[in-house]
Amino acid sequence: MRVPHGANHARWPWLVLPLLAVALYFFGLGSFYAPTNGDEMVYIHIARLTAESGQWLPLVSDLDHMRNTKPPLLFWQALVAGDWGANWSLFALRLPSVTYTLLTAAAVAWATQRLISNWRSACLAAVIYLAFFSSFRYGRVYLTSAPETFWLALPMWALLWSQLRPPGALAMGPSWLARAAPWRAPAVLVWFGAFGVCIGLGLLYKSFALVAPAAATLWCALLAGQPGRLRHMVRSTLAVAWSTALALGVFALWFALDPDPAAVWREFVVGENAGKMAGNQGYWHAALSGDYPLWAQLLAYCENAGLLFFVVLGLAWSGGRALLRGQPWAQATPAHRTLWLWLLVWLVIFSIPSQRSARYVIPAMPALAILLALYWDRLARGWFLLTVLLTSAALVVLGRIAWVLGAMDAGDPLWRWAAMLAVAVGLAAALTACTRRNWSRNAALLACLSVYATFGLMVAPLDAAQAQYGAAAAPHLAGKTVAVPNGFTAQFERFHFMLPLSKLAPYDTDGRNTGALHPELPEAERLDFLLQHFDAVVWVDSDSAATAPPCLARCTALGYRWHVKSRHKAGEITLANIWHPGQWLFGREWLLQRAP
Repeated sequence: MRVPHGANHARWPWLVLPLLAVALYFFGLGSFYAPTNGDEMVYIHIARLTAESGQWLPLVSDLDHMRNTKPPLLFWQALVAGDWGANWSLFALRLPSVTYTLLTAAAVAWATQRLISNWRSACLAAVIYLAFFSSFRYGRVYLTSAPETFWLALPMWALLWSQLRPPGALAMGPSWLARAAPWRAPAVLVWFGAFGVCIGLGLLYKSFALVAPAAATLWCALLAGQPGRLRHMVRSTLAVAWSTALALGVFALWFALDPDPAAVWREFVVGENAGKMAGNQGYWHAALSGDYPLWAQLLAYCENAGLLFFVVLGLAWSGGRALLRGQPWAQATPAHRTLWLWLLVWLVIFSIPSQRSARYVIPAMPALAILLALYWDRLARGWFLLTVLLTSAALVVLGRIAWVLGAMDAGDPLWRWAAMLAVAVGLAAALTACTRRNWSRNAALLACLSVYATFGLMVAPLDAAQAQYGAAAAPHLAGKTVAVPNGFTAQFERFHFMLPLSKLAPYDTDGRNTGALHPELPEAERLDFLLQHFDAVVWVDSDSAATAPPCLARCTALGYRWHVKSRHKAGEITLANIWHPGQWLFGREWLLQRAP
């Protein structure tokens, strides 16, 4: 099937868009404000302490019940990327994730090119994958999503390669499984053994539980290649069983290499995985009205798409209408069936556990990007108009925040004008989508990328050197104990990048715990308590208008930086103050010492 493209589509945009998307993945990669997940600092904490131990295993952590929270390959990656602590920076730790994501995007482009022999659609598929919010948020920071997606997808790319090979090409790969003679059994063992190793590496990044969707997807795709043949079903089942056994064997190396395998079983297998299969209020009650309802999981792909939410809805609508019109599944090519099954199997399997999340189906997002590229020109224009409405609203809000931030003493104010330029480009693309029918689809994609560019430019001043505590602060506190806020598990870890020479003593920002010296104090007394018992204190002032710390008579300010709130209480953001982000988004983060 060849997807038509208008003759008015020039060549240069299809070269610029992928380059722009790749550049966005590197811009601000070392930022403290890059879109991420709270788990990132937990993983960095474990990786840092493991590096300090000088050993690959066991993993080391100061957090209760959070040592073997993920398999070791994720942390070994950080040990290598950070040179065992010698090059410990957010950029270095996140770079492998970006590499994995870009390799996956390249595979998406390759598969699309092989499907329809259209290089523009191939570029489009890669940009769509990079424009997914799940890719941008989880695929460029130190998390498991990028590596697990890469390794678990390799068997599917091999299957697609065999299904899309030109007529007369050398018959190699899993597609010839059905007609493999007995003497070709060693070759089958090699191919599916390699699949097992790839899946096993993915498991060593995330969890042994991923063997279920990975193996089931491969098995269903093999059966769909030649449906109804018992001999093919038996051979496919045996081949996938071999891959599954080998994948679990690769994962089991963790137990063999770790000096404390009982802790791995207790903390990871039982605590981290088995608990997600049980619900406190009954399975069906949780599935229908609990914290992780089944209906929300059905929108997992739309949620992962982010700003392309409505476009994914359009794809689902088009696919559903095709089935209702009686377009037979059997007429679809094996490659098309493989892509749809890839999405369906992951969604079904991760709708079963009582704890559901859109993050669990991220490894199937490459298939979604390819299908969107294939149907791009056939999706109704209305889905893209809804998309530009969403992106326009996001651009206006981000532009307003960038404008307010530029007026504050945080970095070079030129960043504000760069952000305004990104906003202008995005709004121009949105206007083009509304006024030029032939450009609606691709202009919507450009508007989506403009949102990411605006966000990166908006927070760039906060990472500038002049926006930090001050050049003399870190050396002045070398070897001293600094009390630092910790509003979420291991979020104190970010201060190791700001004050690498100091010892950190995390305290709860809500006053539940100020350390081992005292269990709880009201906010009015908490700062004085911290100043008395520690060499210095990082104190977050929620009043962005404050120009001096609240303890001015009793403390000395060594410097400050702007703090961006990520968790808001009910009533903090209202229609009355939405246009004034300084009232609810920013606060000063003071570095204080007790007055002499």
